[in-house]
Amino acid sequence: MSNQDKSTESQTTPRENASASSLEDDKLVTKAVAGDQGAYRSLMEKYETPLFFHLLKMVKDKEQVRDLVQEAFMKAFDNLQSYNTNYAFSTWLYRITTNHAIDYLRKKKLQTTSIDEPVKTKEGEMNIQLEDEHSGTDRKIIRKQRSDIIHEAIEDLPDKYRVVIKLRHFEELSYDEISEQLDLPLGTVKAHIFRAREMLYKELKDRRGEF
Repeated sequence: MSNQDKSTESQTTPRENASASSLEDDKLVTKAVAGDQGAYRSLMEKYETPLFFHLLKMVKDKEQVRDLVQEAFMKAFDNLQSYNTNYAFSTWLYRITTNHAIDYLRKKKLQTTSIDEPVKTKEGEMNIQLEDEHSGTDRKIIRKQRSDIIHEAIEDLPDKYRVVIKLRHFEELSYDEISEQLDLPLGTVKAHIFRAREMLYKELKDRRGEF
């Protein structure tokens, strides 16, 4: 075999020493990019618990960690086409999740400059930042406009998604409490909240100019 043939082979060979689990991830990613919803679910089921305990070392609030994990999945799935299979999917996913948690902790530290309670989206928390703390009238107007837009977007959600979002973010119930109140499996509650946030993100992203 010529050196050129060896070079070509090395470029097309899968990652050296890649585990069967990692190669299976690559197959799931390919299916997910092609629109296979089952592949998305499989990736979430595989990594949701490990990511939860990974972030729990950084953020001590278990409910907040659950939210961060879901948001990290949304961020990863939104950028799935940019995933480079030269690297393990798990490494890529953990990096996104860790960075998202770091961003959350940084924003929490600076939350004195934000108005109103943030809404969690695929990109993280949507906050309105004000440079002038003394512009009280403008701040109230902005808050009212922002609140109206968010509530309109929530009311436009399908019933099953609107209910879980309201229970989670307005009544501040835990995932377990929502599951018990609605008599739904915990996995279904998580899936509904995930989908509701995704829909809200798309709607609010299009209307950011109105904030």
